[in-house]
Amino acid sequence: MKFTLGWLKEHLDTTASLEEITTKLTALGLELESVEDRAALYAPFKVAYVEKADKHPDADRLKVCLVDTGSEKIQVVCGAPNARAGMKGIFAPDGSYIPGTDSVLKKGVIRGQDSCGMLVSEREMGLSDEHDGIIEVSESTPLGTPFADLYGFNDPVIDIAITPDRADCTGVRGVARDLAAAGLGTLKPLKYPAPYKGSGKSPVNVHLKLDADNAYACPHFVGRYFKGIKNGPSPDWMQSRLKAIGLRPISVLVDITNYVTHDLCRPLHVFDADKLTGDIHVRLAKKGESLAALNDKTYKLDDFMTAVCDDSGVLGLGGIVGGVSTGCEADTINMFLEAAYFDSYRTAKTGRALDVISDARYRFERGIDPAFTQDGLEYATHLIIELCGGEASDLVIAGAAPNVIRTIEFDPAYTEKLGGIVIDEKRQRAILTALGFTLNGNAVSVPSWRGDVEGKADLVEEIIRVNGYDQITAQSVRPDTIPTAAETPSLMRARKARTALAARGLSESVTWSFMPKALAIHFGSNDNPALTLTNPISADLDQMRPSILPNLLQAAGRNADRGYADTALFEVGPIFESITPEGQKLVAAGLRHGHVAARHWSGAATSRAVDTFDVKADALAALEAAGAPVANLQVSRDAPAHFHPGRSGALRLGANVLGYFGDLHPSVLEEMGIDAPASGFEVFLNNIPDAKSKGTAKPLLTLAALQPVDRDFAFIVDEQVEADAIVRAARSAEKNMITRVDIFDIYQGKGVEDGKKSVAITVILQPKDQTLTDIEIDGIAKKIVDTVCSKTGAVLRT
Repeated sequence: MKFTLGWLKEHLDTTASLEEITTKLTALGLELESVEDRAALYAPFKVAYVEKADKHPDADRLKVCLVDTGSEKIQVVCGAPNARAGMKGIFAPDGSYIPGTDSVLKKGVIRGQDSCGMLVSEREMGLSDEHDGIIEVSESTPLGTPFADLYGFNDPVIDIAITPDRADCTGVRGVARDLAAAGLGTLKPLKYPAPYKGSGKSPVNVHLKLDADNAYACPHFVGRYFKGIKNGPSPDWMQSRLKAIGLRPISVLVDITNYVTHDLCRPLHVFDADKLTGDIHVRLAKKGESLAALNDKTYKLDDFMTAVCDDSGVLGLGGIVGGVSTGCEADTINMFLEAAYFDSYRTAKTGRALDVISDARYRFERGIDPAFTQDGLEYATHLIIELCGGEASDLVIAGAAPNVIRTIEFDPAYTEKLGGIVIDEKRQRAILTALGFTLNGNAVSVPSWRGDVEGKADLVEEIIRVNGYDQITAQSVRPDTIPTAAETPSLMRARKARTALAARGLSESVTWSFMPKALAIHFGSNDNPALTLTNPISADLDQMRPSILPNLLQAAGRNADRGYADTALFEVGPIFESITPEGQKLVAAGLRHGHVAARHWSGAATSRAVDTFDVKADALAALEAAGAPVANLQVSRDAPAHFHPGRSGALRLGANVLGYFGDLHPSVLEEMGIDAPASGFEVFLNNIPDAKSKGTAKPLLTLAALQPVDRDFAFIVDEQVEADAIVRAARSAEKNMITRVDIFDIYQGKGVEDGKKSVAITVILQPKDQTLTDIEIDGIAKKIVDTVCSKTGAVLRT
């Protein structure tokens, strides 16, 4: 469940800070998943003026732009068709992180011209999939205006985990209610105008059908007909909030339904009334009926599913998804609005059977407030009239809201008996009242939006939850009980990395955590006196190690002295940068020394010297086993000085370095008396970000039913352009279809002009729903070529 801080404050009158609010959310059981400070993410990006946009001398589709940022003038090579002199756009400086492509921008040379930044598109900023041109801003916008100010991204986005029982908190108002009850402000009255006075009877009526058990597939349906409305873009404030939580604005009618769904936990649906055939009927589907849904999929229905129909057939699945046939579009002028209450069990069963995930299903299957059906439609009515104009009919009401009000006899003394904590009776009553419960003596009436509260034990839980679980004194049941898991996340990562490296043929070593001070200097020792041992066990073991690699090199040298020249070793253990806990890092390090067995096309046994790519593969295997998002890693050239500067790299996620790999520096090998080639890696297990999903279970194996398609491409590119840039550009061309991009050849020589190189890649396409046609494959191939050429200045090799 996502919402912005400003959105929350529409319902909560509070002076609490963002940190206080997020801390209290977790304490209330609304566990904080993340806080996205978009202002910080977009801080480097500012409005700039394109002073010149001259044609690139060596590329027809590129322009050399002189960009005025307000503080300096910078040259940028741009391939966007709308780049022109006199326009204003969004400038990304060298070194900035581009969120839409998950890459760090670097100064480069494109077709012989320096490019010291870029003018960005909406896709590169993560705003949409639009990338045919760069973002254009109004000429009146001052130079240097921060991107976050321009797009209203100064409002932090809060993401919380909702347990299945808390349907009320799948709306922002429900979250605000919990925070108000916990003392972080006051719940504002809902800005709810008087019921709308309709202009007459609706031309569309609603009929509810009984099922085989003499029960209604939909017990309550409220609708309203609107005529003469104007559909178009929703207002900026609404679009900004929807975009912030990951929803794409479509039109004002659709956006209102999405907004009310997330704001008040009241799913709605809009039908283009001119596309309806007769009245609306809500019934159980007939086995074999189909629905072309708004999510661009077609579903075969079963007879336990709730179908919303007209005289022509199925229009949508109740509580899950609507159909294409009656969807509202830009030219919609007459509309019918639906607010219905659908059974949670039937909704969940249907959603699972068809594998449909939607915001409506998410809420209906948890059990939304049935008493808010009519009021929710009235609330939406005023938004529609305000933003779209037109007239609305009288309400169309079919069925009635289920009576879910329960009364529970509650004794405040039961809180201490069941919860083990003494809370003043006045405080208990205040908590329940703030949560919306009605108290009459010891009789507590449960509000309609709290379907999870069924007995007095639930009331105790609510009181203790809001009062604070941290107020309960910890009591040990058994003195010898282990209070936490025996294996910490760090130990789990170390175990998995150890297993992965052993499986790759490396032998595990256990070495001292000390080394000679003179040797430690070559591996990043900061000469911290606190890391120098005052009473070492040996004169040459007087410094805490800043790296495991020198110990492995020494072990490899001892092996070579005894006739075992080819060695593959690894160790998982600590290194020391300072005496603080943060200065002790858990590292998986490995070394390959000498030669490795190699395959030859003839089948003959052969060998070759170890190289950078052997240890890069080892490092990636360890990272993947330890839970790092390997597919998102970036490779940079800033490995430490003990690596060869031209044959090494860093594996990182933005500024977070997860590891280094490469050939060891010749001077280091000479210093240690190592003759044969040696390559090593260091993986920092503590730097691996925590997984977003909870638990340790592996995801279900999904096997593709359709055969993958591979296509090879070769590009001519400036030799300074990194091959990884081509891989990332190709992968970004069609994220949903491309599963893998591999480099299989890099060539310089005859047939390739000086200063250029040929980079050949294989792209794997994995169709999901149907086999790709030749035309579709050719279209994707063209998109790959265009994207790579646009982002790297490459040309397709012919």
